[in-house]
Amino acid sequence: MQAIMETIFDVVYLTTVVTLGILMIKNAHGNKQYTLLGIMAVVLGLGDSFHLVPRVIALCTTGLENYTVSLGIGKFITSITMTVFYVLLYYVWRKRYDIRGNQGTTIAVYMLAAIRIILCFFPQNAWTSANPSMAWGIYRNIPFALLGLLIIVLFYKGAKERGDKSFQFMWLTIVLSFAFYIPVVLWADTVPLVGILMIPKTCAYVWAVWIGYSDMKNSRKQVGA
Repeated sequence: MQAIMETIFDVVYLTTVVTLGILMIKNAHGNKQYTLLGIMAVVLGLGDSFHLVPRVIALCTTGLENYTVSLGIGKFITSITMTVFYVLLYYVWRKRYDIRGNQGTTIAVYMLAAIRIILCFFPQNAWTSANPSMAWGIYRNIPFALLGLLIIVLFYKGAKERGDKSFQFMWLTIVLSFAFYIPVVLWADTVPLVGILMIPKTCAYVWAVWIGYSDMKNSRKQVGA
């Protein structure tokens, strides 16, 4: 039953975010904000597929324990693409609210992203091990969480100060994604049931992508009105 339900969920999720991303890229018509949102969605979907596809195959065949290496490599790739996702989201914020300058924030974003990616490459992460290091799982997620926190603050302030109703909950999607993700990092290895929180975490990302897609559709309607 788990294999069937998880397979359906993963296929729907990956298909949805990649399709929405492609549609945003295709229909951006030179609007860099929507192009970035589309690329962001495609990066999210393709990156997650490196982890989710091997997981689905494992669940539907001989079990997760026989796919440790492919799952570990997929998790590593997903860790990198999720970092890129937030860097792209930062540039969505800059384009949407016409931010000029603000080099300090840009430097902070790149530094946190770089530290996160560098930490992911350390062999101590033991990505392909059946028992990866929990300590390194925490280390590499500290700059990632700080990057997420920075993006949360930027979108919260940006939407509030400009009365941006379309993006008023973008910050909340990120809060929810981290709220569901952090317990998985801390306790999934000792309490496997905690892993189920990845489902609402994934839904939060779909919500973020949908916010961008809906805004693009609404803007096109206004132009055509």
